[in-house]
Amino acid sequence: MVATSRFQAKGSTLELLRLYQSNPDLNLRNQLVQLNIGLVRREAYRWLQQSNETFDDLMQVGSLGLIRAIERFDMGKGYAFSSFAIPYIRGEIQHYLRDKSTSMRIPRRWQALQSQSARVIRQLQADLGRLPNDAEISAALDISIAEWQDVKLATRNRSLLSLDAPVQDEESGCLGDLLPDLKYRSFQLAQEDQLRLQQALHQLENRTREVLEFVFLYDLTQKETAERMGISAVTVSRRVKQGLKHLQVLMVSNEDETA
Repeated sequence: MVATSRFQAKGSTLELLRLYQSNPDLNLRNQLVQLNIGLVRREAYRWLQQSNETFDDLMQVGSLGLIRAIERFDMGKGYAFSSFAIPYIRGEIQHYLRDKSTSMRIPRRWQALQSQSARVIRQLQADLGRLPNDAEISAALDISIAEWQDVKLATRNRSLLSLDAPVQDEESGCLGDLLPDLKYRSFQLAQEDQLRLQQALHQLENRTREVLEFVFLYDLTQKETAERMGISAVTVSRRVKQGLKHLQVLMVSNEDETA
């Protein structure tokens, strides 16, 4: 029965993809998303264990990757849609997690202890009728008080403080106003570089842009990119080199225009 349902879903997906490619209708795309949402759910569960993000957030981000796959799938290539879509879904989630990751890396052991401590603290509070102290928590976790305090400090400091955070008892208003602006220009230039890069990417030939996105955005190897696009690895390597050179020229050109 399950196998029959999967076969029917696969057939429906191919039929809808065929219709969507001839008539890119939003309702058709939504039906394709619903039929294949299981691919997103599987990746979201996988990354849920490796991040602090909520399942709903990962589902939303992964769904964007699924939509990208629907938009770019080519039935003429002959490969299964699920095999084509998973790298897009996974890449979108990875890109999202990289953007949200903190600059401070906490050891895996400390992350595990922090997760474990939440359960331990709740149990101790129920048993003691009050909040437990550091000695009681560290004893329950079977670690030293010093290590537990390090875990707490690392967890507290892992989140970046916004420069827009208000400063108490200061007329300047926010934290950013108290800092010298020597690096502001560097930040501004970085934002401008990102904009120029996006503009330059849109000026590239479609196949070259797709190669660069697969290799650099979705972290596929050149061999995987070649298989997905139905071209040789040599062609992928050549397009990467040519694309990067062309991007450099376009970005310099865009910089001159805005100067």
